[in-house]
Amino acid sequence: MTSRAALPPEPSVALREVLAFDDGGSLRLLLAPAGRDIGVRGVAVGDEGPARSLDGCLVLVTGAPASSPAAAAPVREAARRGASGVVLRAVEGVAAAPQVLAAAEEAGVALLTRAEWADWTDAAALLRSALACARAGADDGAAGRMGPGGPESLSALAAAVAEYTGGSITIEDTRLRVLAHSATGPDADVLRRSTILGGRVPEWRVAELRRSGMLRTLWTSRDVIHRAADAEGPERLIIAVRSGPEVLGSIWVAGDGRPLRPDAPDALRRAAEVAAPLLVRHRLRESGAARRSEVALRGLLYGDGDARTHAWSLGLSPDAACAVVVAEPLAAAPAPGDRTLDVAALQAATYRPSVRVLRDGDRLLVLLPVDAGPDRGAAALARELAGQAQDAGVLAGAGPVAAGAAGVRDSYDEALLVVRVLRERAAMGGAQRSADAAGVGPSLDVARILDAARPVWEAGRGPVHELVRADLAAGGELVRSLAAYLDASGDVARAASRLVVHPNTLRYRLRRARERFGVDLEDPDTRLLVTLAVRLSG
Repeated sequence: MTSRAALPPEPSVALREVLAFDDGGSLRLLLAPAGRDIGVRGVAVGDEGPARSLDGCLVLVTGAPASSPAAAAPVREAARRGASGVVLRAVEGVAAAPQVLAAAEEAGVALLTRAEWADWTDAAALLRSALACARAGADDGAAGRMGPGGPESLSALAAAVAEYTGGSITIEDTRLRVLAHSATGPDADVLRRSTILGGRVPEWRVAELRRSGMLRTLWTSRDVIHRAADAEGPERLIIAVRSGPEVLGSIWVAGDGRPLRPDAPDALRRAAEVAAPLLVRHRLRESGAARRSEVALRGLLYGDGDARTHAWSLGLSPDAACAVVVAEPLAAAPAPGDRTLDVAALQAATYRPSVRVLRDGDRLLVLLPVDAGPDRGAAALARELAGQAQDAGVLAGAGPVAAGAAGVRDSYDEALLVVRVLRERAAMGGAQRSADAAGVGPSLDVARILDAARPVWEAGRGPVHELVRADLAAGGELVRSLAAYLDASGDVARAASRLVVHPNTLRYRLRRARERFGVDLEDPDTRLLVTLAVRLSG
């Protein structure tokens, strides 16, 4: 493997130039002992390991905030390893600790703080996009103007891309809302006109893109996608705009009654690099409202606070019917860098304009407003989310339609329970990856009963409790044998086959349960208690 030291160093960019991209005010420079023209080569996270060189990096210290004296130590450590600056979390209304300011001054590193309303993902995306854009601006080529000294807005960028590609341009966010577009010619197709007039891609078109797999291809591709002209529209080029692994939006080029230029794909690649910081800026400008919406959505789903107030904060009527969809990775521990749920989140966000999406760790929560009457949209969305990442493995459960905001928590709880049932079935070799209550049948009620019975079981005592505790401590062979016997409705031969043992071996184990622990499976109450016990023990 090639070491980091063996790679050619990235060209540095002046700190002043990097911060010029932050017109949303998410970063604040507290001091710069070496001046604002100090070079920045990259962005690093402070806890990425002691072996990594931080030469020329802006280091994001995610631990103690700037107001804590404890932040002085990571500032000194970053400086010792060659960092040009350190970014700490700000606490609103609280000044940076004097010890921290003194540490940065003595070490000669720039000290910045990250606004409370932004998060570390926002800060990293902004800084990395600014560096990429500044470097792109130094390159030669047909699209060389599309750098920090060129377009300063998405509208200017759209006009420049139209010039270099010979087509009509729309720049869209991940919800397929139009953020900017070039001038529309007289030969523009109907889809482009309706997209611009409506401010977003029409729902029927979004549904078509989902069904064809085009959206999933767009969100996962890192290069230009080409769609040839057909009876439904002109030739199109599309590219996702990224900041590192994060998708920020997309740029679409449509032929306007004439062929696109031969070098249009190259111009589009350069445009995507330039668009990244502009889209980050756009996102940061919306961050305050986005944070408030996230708090409201979290409160509505988890039942914290007043549900009606949360609904109004989300722009929804408190009496509007809605349902919840929960999606989780099939793997208990997804691989580092796994973007499966990120792609699912993009798919969910484009399902309907009114959808609200919350990523909570390794779980995706989707609030789906229902227009009127009973709606199977939640189950359909669950199928789509599971189907979009079938290879990686996603489990998606749909909750019932709630009559209003007060019922959202119940819909969430049921969707979560459906996912749990799907996970248990997957562990037994089942292939089902999405469902609603009807799709998992009685298993949903069994899961509820087990949850209700668990505290009673854990507080109890007696022969069955003694058997389960003692056997699980010894490896659980007897508990597994009892489970197989009960699942086979008392058929010893079938249960033994499932356990891959001789029937006499199973009979011996059942006899041992009766003789050693006094557990007689001929007694109906004992049999019921053992059934619950083996299910609760997993």
